[in-house]
Amino acid sequence: MTDALRALMEGSPLQRATPSISCRGVVKHYELRSAGNTRYVEALRGVDLEINGAGMHCIMGASGSGKSSLLHLIAGLDRPTAGTITVAGARVDSMNERALTLYRRRAVGIIFQNFNLLPAMTALDNVMLPAQLDGRPRRECETRASELLEQLGVLERAHHRPDALSGGEQQRVAIARALYFKPAVILADEPTGNLDSAASQRLFALLASIARTHETLLIMITHEPAAAAHCERVTVLRDGLVAGSFTTENLDAGTLALRAQELARQEQ
Repeated sequence: MTDALRALMEGSPLQRATPSISCRGVVKHYELRSAGNTRYVEALRGVDLEINGAGMHCIMGASGSGKSSLLHLIAGLDRPTAGTITVAGARVDSMNERALTLYRRRAVGIIFQNFNLLPAMTALDNVMLPAQLDGRPRRECETRASELLEQLGVLERAHHRPDALSGGEQQRVAIARALYFKPAVILADEPTGNLDSAASQRLFALLASIARTHETLLIMITHEPAAAAHCERVTVLRDGLVAGSFTTENLDAGTLALRAQELARQEQ
């Protein structure tokens, strides 16, 4: 057991590890069965990816390129067919189910496109839920959750249920939940997919600010150049492989889109 995994299993859930992601030869095959026939889909065919240090990065690619599959593997929501995945010093691919549960709860924050807030619970309760499942005292949970909601500008909405919140407010609540355990890594899957353009721009700026102020490695999956332009570096996937990466310094959204398209068209 690595020191990082031991700390995750036994230590304080607020203990911070070094923000980093390392994927080596990551392969993911899916078995699809229909009408008595079985076929295999290669979602990832040997991904190598190394990102170290806090900051905001994004992974781009066409539909079917493997970007969502890769995010799910990094998040511990699925297991690779082959290869190794190390996040914040802990080997995710070799974790047992209990370790994966703690990893998803404590070591990474996950921001979903559809918010994934429980409709019967208030914003405050949604933010507190992972900590309560972790056995944290309710008063501690309320204090931490309220602090996060205040930081994200939605404390006045703490006692409203999701159906009384705007899309932008719901996403801020979901971000507060993801930040509860001060994770070294935050994973965002098309986080503005259900927001209008104005709310999307505000959220991009907020995520970039969070990466800086919380010293977190934030990885965003997106197909939008306008979103990628807020990131420090872009990694492009093509047909289940890394086609290349580049920094976004001095690139506007249009130039960034052309650069990503060039990489996606290259033969591998």
